[in-house]
Amino acid sequence: MQKDDLAGLTDKPGRSPANRSLERGIEILRAFRAGSELLANGDLAERTGLSRSTVSRLTQTLVGAGMLQPDAAQRAYRLAPAVLSLAHAMRSGSNVLAIAAPKMRALAERERINVGLAAPDRDEMVYLESIRYARRHAFRNVVSGQRVPMELTSLGRAYLAVAPEARRRALLTLFQRRRGDRWPPIAAEIDDAMRSVRDVGYCAASWQPEVVAISAPLELSTGLYSLNVSVLTSDLMSEVVERLSGSLLKLAVEIRNELASSRNF
Repeated sequence: MQKDDLAGLTDKPGRSPANRSLERGIEILRAFRAGSELLANGDLAERTGLSRSTVSRLTQTLVGAGMLQPDAAQRAYRLAPAVLSLAHAMRSGSNVLAIAAPKMRALAERERINVGLAAPDRDEMVYLESIRYARRHAFRNVVSGQRVPMELTSLGRAYLAVAPEARRRALLTLFQRRRGDRWPPIAAEIDDAMRSVRDVGYCAASWQPEVVAISAPLELSTGLYSLNVSVLTSDLMSEVVERLSGSLLKLAVEIRNELASSRNF
């Protein structure tokens, strides 16, 4: 996705030539995803909307900074190990994860379900923690750092229900443009999900076969998150919601309360 598609989704305070260069370098790093581990300058130009000459300068700078590794045989680049160390520093330094992860694991083990915590990043949700403890082996493995579509998932829809109005409008406009003729039923599902969050504190979705997920927004002093539980099942969504929604809401309250308590000491 080109950068122009995401205009208005990130705060951009004062700009100068220096921070534009930094911003463009970060766009290069963002272009690497699971399944797109090796990218040439042409690939990066297409994904970021930057010119090839700009991309060429930036990739050389990022190689020198230790953020990219060149692959001479493929004439392409991959993320360098230093990027992983940044992710590790984020995870190990997160008070939210330190408090939430043990509680999430306890619920996953007790109910034999999957429990996840995600945060918004532009038009997607990024898993910060994912504990997989389903009764049956899931056909996909969700790990920390994995991205899922905001507009299709209960995680994303729970976030949209509490997102600032201006950001929500910008996101919905982007989704409408992206989905085209498929947008009306998705928009109706998003409206239902936001109404559900307002009325009962959570929403449910089944955007993949036989997977039912329930999510609740988690509004913390550090930002907005979404907490979810999911199961691979042939049960009706209403049955899963009745069985697990109480545990999800209780988990959200426990995380909020402990975080609030920890800040009082």
